Amino acid sequence: MILSGKTILEKIQHKELVIDPLTKEQIQPASVDLRLGNHFLVMAEHANAHLSLEAKAKYKEVVAENEKIVIPPFSFLLATTIETIELPENLTAFVEGRSSIGRLGLFIQNAGWVDPGFKGQITLELFNANRLPIELTIGRRICQIIISKVDQEAKPYSGKYLFQKGATESRIFQDDDVTQ
Repeated sequence: MILSGKTILEKIQHKELVIDPLTKEQIQPASVDLRLGNHFLVMAEHANAHLSLEAKAKYKEVVAENEKIVIPPFSFLLATTIETIELPENLTAFVEGRSSIGRLGLFIQNAGWVDPGFKGQITLELFNANRLPIELTIGRRICQIIISKVDQEAKPYSGKYLFQKGATESRIFQDDDVTQ
């Protein structure tokens, strides 16, 4: 069951859920809008001969100038939310881009679910599908988190992105499911 904005706010007030910092304007009917943080990473194209799931990719930090970041046409950028999220073991979440922003050709996602027990900022994958650059303002509402109950208390997330802060690079190379 997806939680209503009212239920989300109650859970935050009772300290059963953390979304911090938070303003009343971010609470939506069945989600919470999250804002664009000020840390960004792009692939260091000249430092990587190719990308592999078995090797660490090289990224470079991008500095926002005058509280703005520009995403060139057909470009990919990792970003972060201002907010830190802490989910209890009975809630999960997923992040979606805001429809109004998607209609400008900016695809926003985080790679999959936010697992029960996750604590940290949300890394966002941004892709500009346009032939024009897109300018974004730091602190602007950019995506929304939808929170749902799980059918029973889950084992809390303990993976490689727990407590992430800022835009966080892929750590797929740390997976231990590679077959020999």
